Amino acid sequence: QVHFVNQEEDSEEEPKLKYERLSNGVTEILQKDAASCMTVHDKFLALGTHFGKVFLLDIQGNVTQKFEISSVKINQISLDESGEHVGICSEDGKVRSLCSSPPVTDPRVVALHPQFSRSNYKQFVTGGNKLLLYERNWLNRWKTSVLHEGEGSITNIQWRANLIAWSNNVGVKIYDIGTKQRITNVLRDNISLRPDMYPCSLCWKDNCTLIVGWGTSIKICVVKERNPTEMRDLPSRYVEIVSAFETEFFISGLAPLADQLVTLYFVKENSDQMDEEFRARPRLDIIQPLPESCEEISSDALTVRNFQDNECRDYRLEHSDGESLFYMISPKDIVVAKERDQDDHIDWLLEKKKYEEALMAAEISFKNIKRHDVQKIGMAYINHLVEKGDYDSAARKCQKVLGKNMELWENEVYRFKTIGQLKAISQYLPRGDLRLRPAIYEMILHEFLKTDYEGFATLIREWPGELYNNMAIVQTVTDHLRRDPTNRTLLTTLAELYTYDQRYDRALEIYLRLRHKDVYQLIHKHNLFSSIEDKIVLLMDFDKEKAVDMLLDNEDKISTDRVVEELADRPELLHVYLHKLFKRDHHKGQKYHGRQIVLYAEYDRPNLLPFLRDSTHCPLEKALEVCQQRNFVEETVFLLSRMGNCRRALQMIMEELEDVDKAIEFAKEQDDAELWEDLISYSIDKPPFITGLLNNIGTHVDPILLIYRIKEGMEIPNLRDSLVKILQDYNLQILLREGCKKILVADSLSLLQKMHRTQMRGVRLDVFYCCIAFENMAKPFSVVVFHCRHMFHKECLPSSGLLPGVQFCNICSAKKRGPGSGILEMNK
Repeated sequence: QVHFVNQEEDSEEEPKLKYERLSNGVTEILQKDAASCMTVHDKFLALGTHFGKVFLLDIQGNVTQKFEISSVKINQISLDESGEHVGICSEDGKVRSLCSSPPVTDPRVVALHPQFSRSNYKQFVTGGNKLLLYERNWLNRWKTSVLHEGEGSITNIQWRANLIAWSNNVGVKIYDIGTKQRITNVLRDNISLRPDMYPCSLCWKDNCTLIVGWGTSIKICVVKERNPTEMRDLPSRYVEIVSAFETEFFISGLAPLADQLVTLYFVKENSDQMDEEFRARPRLDIIQPLPESCEEISSDALTVRNFQDNECRDYRLEHSDGESLFYMISPKDIVVAKERDQDDHIDWLLEKKKYEEALMAAEISFKNIKRHDVQKIGMAYINHLVEKGDYDSAARKCQKVLGKNMELWENEVYRFKTIGQLKAISQYLPRGDLRLRPAIYEMILHEFLKTDYEGFATLIREWPGELYNNMAIVQTVTDHLRRDPTNRTLLTTLAELYTYDQRYDRALEIYLRLRHKDVYQLIHKHNLFSSIEDKIVLLMDFDKEKAVDMLLDNEDKISTDRVVEELADRPELLHVYLHKLFKRDHHKGQKYHGRQIVLYAEYDRPNLLPFLRDSTHCPLEKALEVCQQRNFVEETVFLLSRMGNCRRALQMIMEELEDVDKAIEFAKEQDDAELWEDLISYSIDKPPFITGLLNNIGTHVDPILLIYRIKEGMEIPNLRDSLVKILQDYNLQILLREGCKKILVADSLSLLQKMHRTQMRGVRLDVFYCCIAFENMAKPFSVVVFHCRHMFHKECLPSSGLLPGVQFCNICSAKKRGPGSGILEMNK
């Protein structure tokens, strides 16, 4: 691996590229020679040296072939698309092919770009003081064309599709070989830099986008088609510079990376001790071009061999179109940069101790990672958390990382035991279909029993009983209870253990002793009603409402008589039970209604009166006796009225309750003239009572009877308002009577008219048949036809004897007569 230094030493930003040197074979070559150029193909590399040699290398950099081309420096190597033909130009001015020799060109040739076919090359260009195009004609002879001359030495040529780009001392030109037109001239910005020391870097991003780097300037040029209406004598294409900006260092090479750029910089820096410049490590940056500037994405300084001795012209950057591989060539070193893959990303995360992110990245890309294993990363994360002392997080991660590997689980449990953190891992242990040995769970339970009863109880509730030897744990808990027999936590846990072991009687005994809320759930779940017949009082003492609901819901298992028998000595509990029984069904506990009267009177008087009203089995004499003994007036009044002694009931309301409104209401309910007389007699000397009567009796008793009996001179509160109300009520009654009379008269008239219309209406008869003689009425004689359509011979129909001259249908005579029951006499 090549050491590189990120420009921001403390940066937490992940690098975009990784670096490595080519194999030892290249290192051995460069120890005796120096690299001058290299070209890259998908299948192999071709390396040219200062001593005139060309080496063919595999992708890893191993030497596969060696060619002694010349005794002088190799300037450039070119390949066709298939990689079958190799063109080489050297400092002595010769162009060679590894297949056959092309013609010798100007001795100042420094660049070459052949365009080969699979059988032989057809075209190539050379550059010295002239840019020459060589083409084979139909006689297989070479034809030479001068594309450009007169602007100094040509230093770089790049050919893509039909476009040839080259640089000279003036700038960069582009030639369209299809239309045989030169398209543009991009001038050099900094003319103070020597072209031979700071050569131009050219790179085609695609078939129409050229990237130009020269000195510290970068320009991105796009070749576009010109509008036909604008052509005149102009070329059919033109170049638009879409981005132009300056860089901090000198450009030695360029390569595209999606919509970004990879740039190789030659760096000069000032010494801190002296005011002299020195050559620093070259930098490989990824930048995002903008119209007039750029954004730095990443920046790496590379430690290449002998970088202190290199100039800008000594570095080159080549790239592979098929893969994101970037080769940095220097005289004594060749470094390849690759885009970082998921394994590299995970390496960086682990290096930065971002274990959680590394684990997540590995899980997401587990099919694509090659060097890493998800479980190993997870184990590294767990180890890191343990080292930090974050034992709970480490234990929680065990669930995800260890998964179904029971061996790893047991190893982690013993490790947590060693560091005294069994409690941390306890809640995350497997407890489903896959589980550890029972000894592991028992070891943790024993650990909790030593120091944490609550934690032990939690585990017993959460862990299925099949995980461990239940009886062994029961014995251990029993031993602890001998030292602390009243500990509720241990007792509750022991009850749960008995439940797991189906020893429900023992569990129920503990629950009742503790008054534990789960006692009812245990009884229902395991049908333990036969076990609680002698424990009903305990259940009621614990929770009366739940106990009564349970007993009433399961009357088929525990009878009402049995419950009453058990609660006989606890009347307050018996009342709760019988009260709820009565609420559910008024008839089920009818034989206990007499006892309930006393219970209500003693413990729940507000519900006594509703009970007396709803019960049809209550002994009224006993109830009256109890209520009179306790001076329960309202209940006594109700019972007296129910037993028919309404006058005594009214007397109690007036004398003991002194509530005129209640007395009036009672009198209204009974609707008895004698009660009204008693009420008036009792109230006649009590002005407040008189006021109440005047306000309320107008619709039941003639108020004149009351008014006549009022003593002259008695002061009655609100008498005027009461009299006004009586008059209003009387007026209202008159209006109602008149309205009723009008309605009655209208209805009578309407019915009379209806009867008259009905009796006057004719009846159509198709068949004449006597309903008594059962004969067809074919001969002329008198016929009687009723509106019910029944017909009779007049002689056959006897007189009703009720009204002279009025007859009725014998068939319908049992029915109530209505309109239209008169007869029609017809002579036929």
